[in-house]
Amino acid sequence: MANEPQEAEMTELPRKAIATQGLEQTEERLARLVRLAARAFNRALQMRLHTEGVSFGQWIFLRILWTNDGLSQRELSEKAQLTEPTAHSALLRMEESGFITRANVGGNKRRQHAFLTEKGWALRDRLEPLAIEINSVAVEGLSEKEVRALKRAMGLMIRNLEYDEKTAAQLGIKMPSTRSLQNL
Repeated sequence: MANEPQEAEMTELPRKAIATQGLEQTEERLARLVRLAARAFNRALQMRLHTEGVSFGQWIFLRILWTNDGLSQRELSEKAQLTEPTAHSALLRMEESGFITRANVGGNKRRQHAFLTEKGWALRDRLEPLAIEINSVAVEGLSEKEVRALKRAMGLMIRNLEYDEKTAAQLGIKMPSTRSLQNL
């Protein structure tokens, strides 16, 4: 008899709560797997980039500049989805390494644009094969059909999460700055 009230309580849970009970663990597990995969990709690439004298942060901006040479620091930070101070630091190091030059364009003395040097352009032929190699290593054992399905699913997940962030921002909920998180 002692078990009867508990059973009755379980059947009276709202339908939505029952439907989402198991999903919480699944979603957490998926997020964890994605984070671990991203970390493994980044580490594998960092190891290879290091042999070429390029940091992971520099790689991010080199990839953008190889297809959009001459962007401003703000444009680069937006395309990389990084803050302007982060872009500034990376661009300074890239300039010191001889990968880029920075110049004012159109008379705007405050807005500097980054331009690849010959050395920066030459890195493309050495670095892009490293990224291709990592992708091949990562999907080893998957069929082409599985890789296509994975890419479609990841693309959809990214769009869904971007939409979620945009919706939250419209409600006044914004991503906190790293600095504000340190005060918690």
